[in-house]
Amino acid sequence: MKWMIQATEIERLVTAAMPGARARARDLTGTLDHYELLVVSAEFSAKSLVERHRLVYAALAEPLKGPLHALTLKTLTPEEATKQGV
Repeated sequence: MKWMIQATEIERLVTAAMPGARARARDLTGTLDHYELLVVSAEFSAKSLVERHRLVYAALAEPLKGPLHALTLKTLTPEEATKQGV
């Protein structure tokens, strides 16, 4: 059986690595290996898109070695999230 990861586990890993962050994962295919992930964190302030994504990828390093095959990221500061209504 293929190793799978639930959306709640992705969210837990991100919020554990980034205290104060909000994370919302959504399974895109129903196969528990392709996810869309929204992360809102004050830690993203004054960081480039690449730096923001590196923070999230670091939190998900282990799942990215196996069960997490594809990840679409949206990384926002709290202010950006408010402006976008997220």
